[in-house]
Amino acid sequence: MTGPELEVLMKLGISAILGLIIGLERELKRKPVGLKTSLVISIVSCLLTIVSIESAYVFPGNDEINITMDPLRLAAQIVSGIGFLGAGVILRRGNDSISGLTTAALIWGAAGIGIAVGAGYYMEAVAGVIFLIVSVEVIPYLLGLVGPRQLREKEITIKLIVEHKEDIAAIIPAIKEQKAAIRRMKIKDTEEGQPHIQLTIAVDYRRKTTDFYYNISKLKGVKFMEIESMH
Repeated sequence: MTGPELEVLMKLGISAILGLIIGLERELKRKPVGLKTSLVISIVSCLLTIVSIESAYVFPGNDEINITMDPLRLAAQIVSGIGFLGAGVILRRGNDSISGLTTAALIWGAAGIGIAVGAGYYMEAVAGVIFLIVSVEVIPYLLGLVGPRQLREKEITIKLIVEHKEDIAAIIPAIKEQKAAIRRMKIKDTEEGQPHIQLTIAVDYRRKTTDFYYNISKLKGVKFMEIESMH
């Protein structure tokens, strides 16, 4: 095996290891794109970058025809082409909240890491992975401890069916007493004439969602309750 062939294998190996790190972070959080997807993206991006660079010098043309090729033309298409995978993991939930943006961004990041390794920028690629992991893991944790109050809150969606309209006047203040800030509120009547309340509340991220379920479900007039939290 020649030196250039060993270098290609080394690039693919480094790209696989760095893609593994990114994929493992998503896998541990049970996200739609995990270990295997990140590995494929990083390795194939690296491979296409290698092919793009090598082909620019292997096929430069001959004496009669002068062909000028951009060494990174194929790699440039990876950045835009990877967008369809990112779009596939961005979800709109029933409560109009959007999730999957971080995963979509990391897909794009895995492709970028593969391109960097394929182009021979090893230290830059390693530094990029380190900064990516710090950005999605360490910084949010630190901001949750010392950042502004809004960054230390999580949103909970609550759906209630109450027995009588008169009960709403007591239920809403009781929810606020749970140290919850009401962000959005929607009230409508069901066919049976029982009010249906949908609330989005902001609470401290350390509060357990089950505690809210237990406390609110005990309120007088609450007939049915559904609660959802992204944490």
